[in-house]
Amino acid sequence: MQEEMISQKKRILFRKSLSEEQKLTMMGEIIDSSSHIVFLGGAGVSTESGIPDFRSKNGLYRKSDRKFSRYRPEYLLSDQCLHREPEIFFDYFRKKLDARQAQPNAAHRKLAEMEQNGKLDGIITQNIDGLHQKAGSKNVQEIHGSALRSYCVSCRKQFGPDHIFENTDPVPRCPVCGRMIRPDVTLYGETLPSPAYENAISLIRSADCLIIGGTSLAVGSAAGLAHNYHGKHLIIINKGKTKMEGKADLVFHDSIGKILGHII
Repeated sequence: MQEEMISQKKRILFRKSLSEEQKLTMMGEIIDSSSHIVFLGGAGVSTESGIPDFRSKNGLYRKSDRKFSRYRPEYLLSDQCLHREPEIFFDYFRKKLDARQAQPNAAHRKLAEMEQNGKLDGIITQNIDGLHQKAGSKNVQEIHGSALRSYCVSCRKQFGPDHIFENTDPVPRCPVCGRMIRPDVTLYGETLPSPAYENAISLIRSADCLIIGGTSLAVGSAAGLAHNYHGKHLIIINKGKTKMEGKADLVFHDSIGKILGHII
């Protein structure tokens, strides 16, 4: 344990000795020398597309809305709210999480390009906006599901991206069986979708370079995945402080699109 702490201190001191240009050069060298690169991203990846994150000073959880002010934000996106107060849940979901008009930003596009060029094995995302796929990425593991999909809680009939948002009923109902239709997202109090999470673990364990972007690793699912990584290189890109920075080869407190844009 002591040796690990000394190693982390040396890594941090080395990073601090590098200029921004040297860090970008080193990132390029790491990318060039790596064979299995994986990107683990959070809400910060999509903020440049106009989608607010959750916990920052301008995040979704900090925005006041008189109608929902008596509820904790986490409750409004929980399985408890969905089943106890479904009208409140769907009202909040429709007003706050409709990202259908959002477009991919430079980070989404660069990651799609890296995958197409054979430099990226896959993306693990906490986001539910579908922007990675819209940018052209194929291997995207959505560990929190997607707001662009929905299904009936009873007969499991699936519905497209517009169904919940365009439905005018307080609680959308299945035209086949009449039961509630819910978004295919992981709510507070629910377990993560098994296939996506298992695929994410597989990607992490086979990676020799992990790029973490747009997340503070405060959410347990992302933190757990990050701690499963034991590959050669770790790069962190996030405007705020991120846990695990002591273990990273490079840390950039800057725009993800801007930093990734330096990758040739």
